[in-house]
Amino acid sequence: MASIRKEMLVDAGADAVWDAVRDFGALGVRLAPGFVTDCRREGPDRIVTFFTGTVLRERLVSRDDERRRLVWAIVDGPYSHHNGAVEVSGLEDGRTRFVWTADLLPDDLGEPTSEQMEHGMAAMKATLNAQAPPSSP
Repeated sequence: MASIRKEMLVDAGADAVWDAVRDFGALGVRLAPGFVTDCRREGPDRIVTFFTGTVLRERLVSRDDERRRLVWAIVDGPYSHHNGAVEVSGLEDGRTRFVWTADLLPDDLGEPTSEQMEHGMAAMKATLNAQAPPSSP
């Protein structure tokens, strides 16, 4: 099973970052515009259209507000198994650590999935940093 881990630091506070992450149906608006071009809810699922034109059904598995952890599974598409998770943790300097993991099968989709996750991380970092309050002079 391919296991991918991406991590970044965001200039916004953890509460603001978590608020955007936990909003499962607003992925393309609040978290990853440009990377996600459309996202709509269907019951526990979201139907996500990516900038590549790929459309996937993602099912919410768990949302843990205390641990700031969101888990979902891709339930159709090219994967026989896909579990994704995002964890958000605040740092003492007011920034936030953002960790995105994916465990998936088949293994040969690991590299292309990792490349797509890099695009997603860049979009999320730009969006979240733009929402950060300006620094004091």
